[in-house]
Amino acid sequence: MGGFFGVASKNRCVSDLFFGVDYHSHLGPRRGGLAVCGENGFQRSIHNIENSLFRAKFEKEIDEFNGNLGIGSISDYEPQPLLISSHLGSFAIATVGRVKNIPELKELCFKNGIGHFSEMQSGQINITELIAALISQKESILSGLTYVQKVVKGSMSVLLMTREGIYCMRDKVGRMPVILGKKEDARCVTFETSAFVNLGYEHEKDLGPGEIVFMDSDHYTVLKEPNQEMKMCAFMWVYYGYPTSTYEGVNVEMSRYKCGQLMAKRDHVDVDIVAGVPDSGIAHAIGYSNVTKDFYGRPFIKYTPTYARSFMPQSQTEREFVARKKLIPVKELIKDQRLLLIDDSIVRGTQLGETTQFLYDSGAKEVHIRPACPPVMFGCKYLNFSRSSSEMQLITHRVICDLEGCEKVSKETLKEYANPDSEKYKKMVDEICRRLNFTSLDYARLDDLVESIGLPKCKLCTYCWDGEE
Repeated sequence: MGGFFGVASKNRCVSDLFFGVDYHSHLGPRRGGLAVCGENGFQRSIHNIENSLFRAKFEKEIDEFNGNLGIGSISDYEPQPLLISSHLGSFAIATVGRVKNIPELKELCFKNGIGHFSEMQSGQINITELIAALISQKESILSGLTYVQKVVKGSMSVLLMTREGIYCMRDKVGRMPVILGKKEDARCVTFETSAFVNLGYEHEKDLGPGEIVFMDSDHYTVLKEPNQEMKMCAFMWVYYGYPTSTYEGVNVEMSRYKCGQLMAKRDHVDVDIVAGVPDSGIAHAIGYSNVTKDFYGRPFIKYTPTYARSFMPQSQTEREFVARKKLIPVKELIKDQRLLLIDDSIVRGTQLGETTQFLYDSGAKEVHIRPACPPVMFGCKYLNFSRSSSEMQLITHRVICDLEGCEKVSKETLKEYANPDSEKYKKMVDEICRRLNFTSLDYARLDDLVESIGLPKCKLCTYCWDGEE
């Protein structure tokens, strides 16, 4: 994942830019970057933030940078923003997305005269540099951005800053949000609405799918009208989105409350305590307990000062280490209790299985698990959620492979198991429950999740659960 933030101001923008980017720190653990433009041209700084907070690495830039235009990013992979000099002029660029056809696009650039790309330590190229190269092949920035939408398979949102202002582009089917805010002397563009609230901005506009606007401090201009089709990632409301953020008019926290309420209305289990796995499971658990009237408690607390969100570390070993170390039990709320635990999802099963075991080790009598979304059946093709080297890392795939035989597992088979009213679904869930040693397991239904978000299903991407593209 990752996120970006941009500011166009009548005055110095550096403070707003710094805090706006910092408010995206929950989306990426590896690289942070800022770029500003003022009377003396462009300034840019990138830092590795794997073992440090964004604020700690960039505090000196607040004093050293000067400009009324700025963009910045938090990234889980490539260093950015990049400064580019091309026939279109100088610009800074930041991106959020996932490109599935990198080799094809590299060859396209080579054929059109791009001689080389810088290579990162991983041996891969910087995706933001690739996007900049595609843009620079056209006669204008607008036509270049439109070209990117045409040739990129996957998803790609872009902030591109010139000396005059900032081009803002949402990916062509709107899988991720791009949102404009305004105040008296400035405008901003953000991934999360939570990033601008304390900076004095108010919501102005959600860009539509594929929409491109140009923004300066006075106004924004629509350069390309939005596409009709939208497939926004529903997992933004389940997990990735910050609780105070609102996308397409739907607040994340409120959606999670409603999802928990709908889960509770279908459930019939006697427990002593309802709890949420911090942080994203908490709102779901509150919504659940408000319906059942079961005691809501916190049988473990997440240690937040140093541990990142556990999806962020790049290796599975490190993810498992973070998951084990960041949760500290409150044994007085666990011993001899029947616990119902709501987590946002089960992907590989490792983390929640270990969490359940440490609850048993702390004296829990029963541990009932209620994931706040359906079983993850397909690895995400469009963003970085559930990205893995093999779909066999998904616990659903491993179980179905054992039940059916690996040679029989196809997309059609997976769809059969994704149907919550089928016998195959029940067998899969029962086996996951047994393997992870839960007392009981009951997933949220996709129709309830869609209802909790409140947008038509046709406007949501639910591929990871039902395989619908």
